[in-house]
This record gives sequence, structure tokens and C-alpha cells, in this order.
Amino acid sequence: MKKFIVAIVLMVCNSLLAQVQFEAKVSKNTLGLNERLRIDFTMNIDGDNFNQPSFEGFKIIAGPSQQVSQSWVNGKSSFEKTYSYYLLPQQKGNLIIKQASIEYNGQIYKTSPIKINVTAAVEQPKDPNDAQVSADNNIYLVADISKTNPYINEPITVVYKLYFSYNIGITNWRELDKPKYNDFWSQNIDIKQLVGEEGMFKGEKYRFVVLRKTVLYPQKSGKLVIEPLSLDIDVQLPTNRRDMFGRVVVVNGNKRVSAGAKTIAVRPLPEAGKPEGFSGAVGKFDFRVTPSKTSLKSGESLNLIVSVTGNGNMKLFTLPKPVVPNSLEMYDPVHSEQVNTVLTGMYGKISDSYTIIPQSKGNYPIKSIQFSYFDLGSGKYKTISSPKIMVNVLDDPMANNQPSTTTPEISKNVISRTEQFKYIKLKSNLVSMNKEDFLDSKTFYGLLFLPFLILPLIILFKKKKEAINGDVISNRIKMNNRLAKKYLSEAKKQINNKEPFYVALEKAMHNFLKAKLHIETSDMSKSNIQELLLSRNASPETVIDFIALTENCELARYALTSSSTIQNDFEKAVVIISDLEKQIQI
Repeated sequence: MKKFIVAIVLMVCNSLLAQVQFEAKVSKNTLGLNERLRIDFTMNIDGDNFNQPSFEGFKIIAGPSQQVSQSWVNGKSSFEKTYSYYLLPQQKGNLIIKQASIEYNGQIYKTSPIKINVTAAVEQPKDPNDAQVSADNNIYLVADISKTNPYINEPITVVYKLYFSYNIGITNWRELDKPKYNDFWSQNIDIKQLVGEEGMFKGEKYRFVVLRKTVLYPQKSGKLVIEPLSLDIDVQLPTNRRDMFGRVVVVNGNKRVSAGAKTIAVRPLPEAGKPEGFSGAVGKFDFRVTPSKTSLKSGESLNLIVSVTGNGNMKLFTLPKPVVPNSLEMYDPVHSEQVNTVLTGMYGKISDSYTIIPQSKGNYPIKSIQFSYFDLGSGKYKTISSPKIMVNVLDDPMANNQPSTTTPEISKNVISRTEQFKYIKLKSNLVSMNKEDFLDSKTFYGLLFLPFLILPLIILFKKKKEAINGDVISNRIKMNNRLAKKYLSEAKKQINNKEPFYVALEKAMHNFLKAKLHIETSDMSKSNIQELLLSRNASPETVIDFIALTENCELARYALTSSSTIQNDFEKAVVIISDLEKQIQI
């Protein structure tokens, strides 16, 4: 009897479960890259907490729209709720739309994954009433490059212009792929306001908008590729139809354009005539060495300023270091940059300020310093030499620190203060006459019972160690924390060696992420790191700075980089890690 009741209950439960239907339906399983896909998530119950899939490989262009229908036929009710989306594929290949889910009566129901085959763009049949103007031949994205065969560290400009004809309108655009400047030092020029202009393109009048301006300095010779900028543009196209007022009806369309990859043939700097000590300066410069004073009194110091002004790769070379006599103590310089970047390149002033303190009286020469650069105008190397500088120290800085001397007759009998107690023995080796017996001493009993007192501590320590060793996740976090500190310390030691510095800095930042986000190296994609950091309440500005610095570590290892840039990157890394340490919630 009990078996019969259980069977009936199971049959009833199965029949109730079978009544719940939740499925996904698509308009087609194969479509072109330029076609739209409709997907409907339909359920026959009023489910709660609908969770859409991530739609990886697709862009949502409309939705979700919700429809609910309910009817009664012959005393039976039917219910249907539908969530609809319109999707546009972002790439070719076999894509998968993952599961959506709802909750009903405490149960979770999911749809089945759907495979979609995306092919190349297909030609779509045209309705004679549809748009009479195509966007294909009316929109162009162009990258204007000022020079395609520059020298290393010669500035070139890339200006991205969007040309569109008078027959169409543009409502919006989105960047699909940002240009990448591998092996270039780059600086974007801010465009405060987009302004429409008129110009000739392919022999016809077009309207155009300047979208982006970038200054590039190539860092190595050979053929360098600038990866393209790609845009997704919303356009308005006129049709053959007219409204009730006689105006042309326009339809909304979509067009993707790309500026195309550009190849730059970079020439190496000539070896003939290259001066010794050339540090990579390219442009037109003026070099000066200026002392704050040349005559010093006791206790005074001077500032020696080594500066370069002009136009060129100001941030990408190092200034020469002065050589001073041993009697002049010179401290590490304070670096200063007053550099602006415009379309023609960098201009301004950089300087190193040295503090010099004399050690004794006399006249001391500071030798002439030479600064060499490659002049783009003449195509030759030029060298500027600073004049020789004489520093006159008027009196001995140590004179005021010397003790006053006595007359010869008195000095023979004077004992200096430090030698007054030289011959007095300050320590004794006295031994007690009454010795304590060791067998009845406190030391004897302490040593006797010490093993029994230590044994519980050993057991507790062993259990604690086993618990710590068993906590794999905590151990991994501690290890990653130690590695982050180790590599950050190593980066500081290697601050004068570019490649080891950036290798250590990159490892420090990666191990910091492993410790804080509990992820492995295989999970360290740009989008994943950004999503995890933002989910832990990190500020967007700090996240952007972190990702930019990690990307710069790889590029900077192969690029010409000044000592000031390396120092700035190290200080920036310390600030970013400190900020994330405060912001991230574990």
C-alpha cells in the first residue's frame, strides 16, 4: 500500500513539473555578419527573477521587450510570457547563446544553450520603397599620417577623419577597435568639441569630422604597423517614400567602417658621425649649464642647473651629468619637466638641478659638459659644449668645527677630554665566595620541568601548523603578497636598469592582483581584471591607471625610456597599489 501511495505522489509531481515550460527560440540559426537575430525567451508560467544570458559575441540593439498573454478556452486557462531581444553579431564563427533562468515556486528553470553560425556579410534583397541611398559609398574613415618614413624619435602625427556625404545623416558612433601603437611613444591631443567641416575627398565635396589626433615617436627602426581604428556608426538614409506633408521618409541604418592598418617605414639614425655619449635626443635644442653662484662662504652651497630647451623628443632622452672635483660633494639631481605636446611634437624645457657643497677652501673647476643631438633639419649630429665653471670657496668650511688651539707651552700638559679616563678600568671580574649548590637551585628545577611545560606548546604549534598548511587558499594569498612585495623591492633596486625594472614591476602588480582578487595568471584578461576590481569597490580612475600601467610595462621594456619616466612609473605603481589596498573589499 505504501509503495502504491509513493508511486501516485511521484506521478503527480512529475505531471506538475512537466507543466512548466521555459525555452528560447531564435529567428534563424545561420545568419550573416550584417544581419539581425531575434531571440524570444518564452514561459508558460509567471516566473520571477528573469536573468538574461551574457550574449557573448553579440550586441543588443533592441530589448528586452516583454509580452504577456492569457486566455480561457473551454474552461481551461493558458498563460504565456515572452522576453524578446534583437541582436547584431560582432564576429564570424560558431557562437553560443548561453542559458537564461527564471525562478518559480522556489525552483530554478533554465533554457538550453543555442548554437548560432555567423557567416560573412550577405547581400540583402532591397525593397523598392526602402532606402535609395546606400551607406557603403557615402561614409569613409581615413587616417591621415604626416610622414611615412621618419627617423627614430622623429615626431609624426595621425589624424582620424570621418568623411560622409550630404545624402546621409549620422546620429551616433561607437569605437569597436581602438588603434594600437606598438613600438611608438604616443600622446593623444585633446579635441574639446567635434566640429563639422567641408572638404574634398575622392574628387567630391564631403562633410567630415576630426575624431582623434595623435602624436607618435617611433622607438625602433624597420616597418612598424599602426593597427586600425574601427567604428560602428548609426546612420539615417533617405527612402523613396514621403510622409503626408511631402517630406522624404528616412530609415535608420548601421554601418561599420575602419581606417585600415598603416605601415610606417622607420629609418635608423645614421652611425656616421654619431658622437660619444649620444643619449637619443632628436630635434632642435639649446643646452645650458647654469650655477646659482660661483663664490661661496663657509657653510654655503650652490645649485648647478643642467637644462635643455627646444623642440624634439624631450621626454625620451637623459641629460648629461656634470663631473666635479672630489672636494665638491654633489647630490642626486632634482628632475623637472615643462613640456607641452602639440601636433608638431613636444616642446619646452627639461632640467636637472644638482646641489653642490664644498668640503675645503680653494678654487675648483667644473669641466665643460657636452650635449649631442640629431638635427632633423640638416640630417646631421650636433654637439653643444657648456663653458668651464670655476667655483671659488673663500674659507675652509671645516674651520669653524676645529677646536681652538693653545700655546705650545700649555698644550704639552693638557689632556684632552676624551682621554681623561683612558687608563681607569671600568669593568670588574669579581666572583662570589659563597657558591649556590646546583642540585637544589631554581635553575635545576626549571630545567627539570621545562620539557613538560614545552610539550603542550609543541602540540599546539603542530596543530596550528597543520591547519595553516591545510588552508591552501590563504597560503596562496600570503605567497602572492610576499611575491608582490619582493618584486616591488626588486623593481626599486633595478630602477637604473630599464628591462629588469619593468619585468619586476609587472610581476609585482600581477602578484598583487592574485593576492587581492584570488585569481590565477590564466584569468588575467583586461576585461576580467576591470570587472573584478570594480566589483570590489575600486574606483574607476584607479582601475584605468592600473591597467594602463601594466600595459605600459610590456611596451616600455623595448622602448627608449628616460630615468625620470622609470622613476615616475615606480612612484605611480606604489600609489596605485596603495589606493587599491584601501579600496578593495575582500
